[in-house]
Amino acid sequence: MKKVVLVLNAGSSSIKFSLYELRKGEAVTEAMSFGEINGIGGIPRFTFSQQADENPQHQTLSARLDWRELLSIILKWVESHITGHELIAAGHRVVHGGADFTRPVIINDKILQQFNALIPLAPSHQPQNLAAIEVVQSFAPDLPQVACFDTAFHHGQSDLATTFALPKELRDDGIRRYGFHGLSYDYITTALPEYLDPVTTNGKIVIAHLGHGASMCAIKDRKSVATSMGFTALDGLPMGRRCGALDPGVLLYLMREKDMDHHALSELLYQQSGLLGLSGLSDDMRELLETSAPEAKFAIAYFTYWVSRGLGSLAASVGGIDALVFTGGIGENAAMVRRSVCEQAGWLGIEIDEAANDQSKTDIGGRGSHVKVLVIPTNENLVIARHTANVLAQTDTMIVN
Repeated sequence: MKKVVLVLNAGSSSIKFSLYELRKGEAVTEAMSFGEINGIGGIPRFTFSQQADENPQHQTLSARLDWRELLSIILKWVESHITGHELIAAGHRVVHGGADFTRPVIINDKILQQFNALIPLAPSHQPQNLAAIEVVQSFAPDLPQVACFDTAFHHGQSDLATTFALPKELRDDGIRRYGFHGLSYDYITTALPEYLDPVTTNGKIVIAHLGHGASMCAIKDRKSVATSMGFTALDGLPMGRRCGALDPGVLLYLMREKDMDHHALSELLYQQSGLLGLSGLSDDMRELLETSAPEAKFAIAYFTYWVSRGLGSLAASVGGIDALVFTGGIGENAAMVRRSVCEQAGWLGIEIDEAANDQSKTDIGGRGSHVKVLVIPTNENLVIARHTANVLAQTDTMIVN
């Protein structure tokens, strides 16, 4: 009987899932089945493909369903589509691993309690991640589950990059820059040798993970040196609904002059800001690109300005730039955003090929560009599957026939 791993990637507005077959002595490469529920918070839509080469099927779901009910729909679908296979584990994306979790781990009750303690650091993501773990546990209590952390990729950064200029007692409490989207950066750095020569692959590279959540990371020797997100996933670039970098004095002002408590501030910063707050129209870059409203144009210009500004800062952190990689939903699909960012970064020697960019080809660098410019689709689920297989093998939890 073939052995498979289920991957669940529960985000702030969607739940992605994949099934991967494990074969002894072979690397995990491609999902055998996959799907997602998106539009959570509005009208959820269930999209799924039973086989990798099958056209996706779609199903509209009730807006009244909560996260756990949506997760149950996925698990029931998986249960009915793995005939002839043995489900041996589930792997999960967990956004925040804090200071203690620097590599994937098998989940137990004690570890789950530690994850719950980190909810205040990622309130838009951590509860959904944990809900996925708990729902799987209720469906299959004996199934091993592995947590893979978005923060882990950045744990090798220097103290200079991770420390806040705060008193020691606060720093000792774990208040520091952690960084996020590590599973995406992990995938891209692993894939780089397919697209770059060996010297550039291990050179100075900035990866722009641009999506509803957005961040950037400078890497050297395929290791994280600096990243735009910090203590929480609020910092850095403006996002779909999150504000990005903000003068902390603004928060003091809102507390003092507008009488806003932490609940009101959390709602403002996580749900009402970013592209939605700037445009007053939408948190979806696709919708903003399709309208001529001046508010939409300003939101797009603001986003690209801060991406290009972040690019300069991250290039400085590694002393230059050999390659720029766009990934994530916006990075992979929004040619206009890539064009604007690269035009503003022309001082770094970046040029793009307009035709290649419009077609979202892999190599969009212009003939005269001193920097390689690539578009590489990310695959967080594959990274989670590989980490899960490695953890299981190391702990002798299962033997793949």
